[in-house]
Amino acid sequence: MYNSQISFRIRYSETDQMGVVYHGNYLQFMEIGRVEWLRALGISYKSMEENGIMLPVISLQINYKKSAVYDDLITVVTKLKKKPTVRIEFDYEIYNEKGEQLIEANTVLAFLDILSKRPIRCPEYLLERLEK
Repeated sequence: MYNSQISFRIRYSETDQMGVVYHGNYLQFMEIGRVEWLRALGISYKSMEENGIMLPVISLQINYKKSAVYDDLITVVTKLKKKPTVRIEFDYEIYNEKGEQLIEANTVLAFLDILSKRPIRCPEYLLERLEK
């Protein structure tokens, strides 16, 4: 399925006193990966929200393999696991600039109507872009 990647440097504020990335920051890195995955399709989270759709995370699994440290250039690889329905599932891999895998993870998000907070199907415009 459709994959994307983005690279950026670890900032000092993302690390602890030992210069190691705080474990919770990897969740933000995965969010950056998802946002850029959508943007590469020509869709933004903001436009989805303006169209009445929100995407909360309903499941998260993460395996930490190696720590990122201050000033590392990391690459977040975001992979769509399967065709979205009422849910959309992503796998992630994060690497440092040496090519060492730092984490592997998975998230499942649900498409919700912003007003009713009820599940809805994946919007057609997203499915159409995935089919191209």
